[in-house]
Amino acid sequence: MSKDNRKRIIEMLSNSGEEFISGESISKELGISRAAVWKHINYLKENGYEIEAINKKGYRIVDVNSDVIIPEQITANLDTKFVGQNIKYFQEIDSTNNYAKDNFESLKDGTLIISEYQSAGKGRLGKNWQSNIGEGIWMSLMLKPEIPVYKAPFLTLVAGAAILNAFRNIGVDAEIKWPNDIVLNGKKMCGILTEMVAEVEKVGCVVIGMGINVNTMLFPGELSEKATSLKKEGFELKRSDIIREIMHEFEKLYTTYIEYGSKEEVISVCRKYSVLIGKDVYIINKNHREKVYCMDISDDGNLIVKHDDGVIEEVISGEVSVRGQNGYI
Repeated sequence: MSKDNRKRIIEMLSNSGEEFISGESISKELGISRAAVWKHINYLKENGYEIEAINKKGYRIVDVNSDVIIPEQITANLDTKFVGQNIKYFQEIDSTNNYAKDNFESLKDGTLIISEYQSAGKGRLGKNWQSNIGEGIWMSLMLKPEIPVYKAPFLTLVAGAAILNAFRNIGVDAEIKWPNDIVLNGKKMCGILTEMVAEVEKVGCVVIGMGINVNTMLFPGELSEKATSLKKEGFELKRSDIIREIMHEFEKLYTTYIEYGSKEEVISVCRKYSVLIGKDVYIINKNHREKVYCMDISDDGNLIVKHDDGVIEEVISGEVSVRGQNGYI
C-alpha cells in the first residue's frame, strides 16, 4: 500500500507542474494522515527527488536526480497493462536473471527485476557482463507466455525491436547487431540475454535480461574498442524514462506475437536497423570461424548468409556468434 501511495504522490506532484499541492489535499486524496504524507515526501527526497516544501503552500517537485531509479517513478506514468507494472528493486544482487528464474512461480507475469549492481551479471554464451552501480540499467523481465517451447527464442528479437523503437522514440539512433546487441555509433551499448524455464512441452517462464550502458565512461581492456554508453555518445537521459519507454514498446510487440503469432513488425524493425545486412561477417561456432556474406533476416528471425561457394544458409541465433571483418561489426 505504501508503494501505491508514493506512486500516487509522484503522479500528483508531476501533474501539478510548478503549482504547489498542500499536504491536506494529498492526505484527503489518498485517505492517509498528514504525518504519513510527510514520511512519503521524505522517502522521495532521500531517493533523489528534489521537492520544495513551503509552509501553508505545500509541496512541488523541482527536479529529480537522473541517476535515481525509483520503482514508483517508473510505474507512475507507465501505460502498460501488465509489463513492468510490478517491480522488484535491489541495490545489489548476483543476477537479475537468476532471481527471476528462481522465483518465477511466486512472481506476477510481466514482473520487472532491477538491480543497481550485479555481482555475477552475465551475457550470452556464458560471458560476464560488467554492471556497476549507477552506470547502467541492469534489469530482467519475467514473462509467463502460454506458448510451446520452440516459440520462446524469438522473444530475443521482440526485445531487440522494442529497445530499438524505445531509443528512437527518445532521439537515440540505435541499431541492432543480430540477434541480441543494440549498437550506437558502431559500438555495443546494450545486450540482451533470454533464458527459459521449461516444463513438460511448455514454457514455465521466459526471462529477458537487458543490460544497458547509460553513464559508463571508462571500459576496461578490449571493451574500450567495442563498447560504449549513452553518456559517452553525448546523451543525458534519465534511466527511469528509458525503462518506461522500453516497457511500453515491448508490451505492444510482445502482445502481437503471443496473441496473434505475428512476427512481421519485429522482423521489419530488425531488418531496417540491422548493422549486418549487406556486409561480410564472420560466423563463429565454437572453434570454427568462417567468413560469409550477410544477406537478410528471414521471416522467422534467422540470419540468412551466403558462403563463399554460393551456398545460402539460415543461421539460428543460439548456435553462433557473429563478428565484423575488422572487429565488433
